[in-house]
Amino acid sequence: MSTTPIEAREKRIIPDRLGTPFRRMLASWEVLLFCVAVLIFIANSLASPYFLDAWNLSDATFNFTEKAMIAFAMALLIIAGEIDLSVAAIIALASTAMGYAVQMGVGTPGLVAIGITTGLACGAFNGFLVAALRLPSIVVTIGTMSLFRGISYIVLGDQAFGKYPADFAYFGQGYVFWVFSFEFILFLAVALAFAILLHKTNFGRHVYVIGNNPLAARFSGIPVERVKFILFLLTGLMSGIAAVCLTSRLGSTRPSIAQGWELEVVTMVVLGGVSILGGAGTIIGVVIAAFVMGLVTFGLGLLNVPGIVMSIFIGLLLIITIALPIIARRIKHARKA
Repeated sequence: MSTTPIEAREKRIIPDRLGTPFRRMLASWEVLLFCVAVLIFIANSLASPYFLDAWNLSDATFNFTEKAMIAFAMALLIIAGEIDLSVAAIIALASTAMGYAVQMGVGTPGLVAIGITTGLACGAFNGFLVAALRLPSIVVTIGTMSLFRGISYIVLGDQAFGKYPADFAYFGQGYVFWVFSFEFILFLAVALAFAILLHKTNFGRHVYVIGNNPLAARFSGIPVERVKFILFLLTGLMSGIAAVCLTSRLGSTRPSIAQGWELEVVTMVVLGGVSILGGAGTIIGVVIAAFVMGLVTFGLGLLNVPGIVMSIFIGLLLIITIALPIIARRIKHARKA
């Protein structure tokens, strides 16, 4: 029989600070964000009599579906400790390539292939510079942001490419059934695919390990450079798909297309609970964040709020979502001290 004093044995007990699974769920960022989305939905329905119309709600999804598809790939990249600020410029270049091709008489299947291939090529270029040459991703993608957008301006100048085939419009304007657009169904399918990739595969676990400690990941046998290259490929791929949808929805190509989207995509990812420092985050959080941003921008649009005010709001939202966890961590450490 042990003669260890009761007090000593009690000191060895590590309390469950996280509590029950239900408490952990209530304390999660995703649940909090979902509650915010519900409150925004209620506020919009009270502020405008047109908000609850089914077709208006369907139109609201166009405010975020294209950006959210890029945000899923961006989330994996940021979790791995990298970032891609050239996504909007990739859209511009892919749209320019499609616009140039349509002038040559290329049909819808060829246009889709050109848009996606251009996105993949841009992602591969970024991935090569970061993974193979080991250059800082933020510096590389700021440079390629100017490069890709600059090529679009050189090719297009002040003009716009249009006259896309009639069937090409389906990708950005078509509906699968009732009020559910092709873009929204594609958004849900992409969200499911990235959720499985990140949370149910070895590749996803490698992404988390690299984001937490890339040196330890390398010593553990994880091909860090290969994983990062694939992540940039995925970001380029999703930018190419977004370019197809956006160009189809607008029906034309301009060099200023998707201007400023990189800020909104990063805001969506960080608002979804992905740590800007890497190593943490979920796809479901990004999905909820996409709905939150879509509901906010659509609600402000119904109230005729100017676009510049929306830009200010998105900028403030990005600062707040980055600052809050850091401030909370500092307060926690101060209390312990």
